Amino acid sequence: MSEAARDIPHYTVADYRQWEGDWELWHGTAVAMTPSPFGRHGGLLVKLCTALTIAIDQAQCDACVLAEIDWIISDDTIVRPDASVLCGGPPEGHIESTPAMIVEVLSDSTRDRDTKQKRTLYQENRVPWYLIADPRDFSVQLLRLSDLGEYESVPVSEHVQLSICDNCRLVVDLGWLSR
Repeated sequence: MSEAARDIPHYTVADYRQWEGDWELWHGTAVAMTPSPFGRHGGLLVKLCTALTIAIDQAQCDACVLAEIDWIISDDTIVRPDASVLCGGPPEGHIESTPAMIVEVLSDSTRDRDTKQKRTLYQENRVPWYLIADPRDFSVQLLRLSDLGEYESVPVSEHVQLSICDNCRLVVDLGWLSR
């Protein structure tokens, strides 16, 4: 092992809990989450969370939508998705089980992370649905985990149908994206 590799710190959840500011922890590496998102990002996130919540309520599904809650994946990996859909109610603390869906809204500072590194991380941790939204043009990419454990693109239309949480069928209204 090179001298440089030995000097790279490997952080854990215990370290993370002592930090100030907004961070994620990817396989022991600290990742800064600054600067904070802009208005279009926040507005799109609220609309997506609302659309998902309405779909869950209409399907009478035992699930919830949470925004900006840490998901502790392992002792050295914590991410804070823009939104997570969980089966059952909200946890007492951070998310510690695999979400049914993760939503990331792109920003200039996170575009590559969300479309490459986080996509890979979510796929490796078997997140069934990954929705990536772009506030530049209000477009959405919806990915479903295949039986082979790889994300495949699902066509997005005005009303997207998907199944979560033990076959709860949702119809998510995304027609507002084109208005």
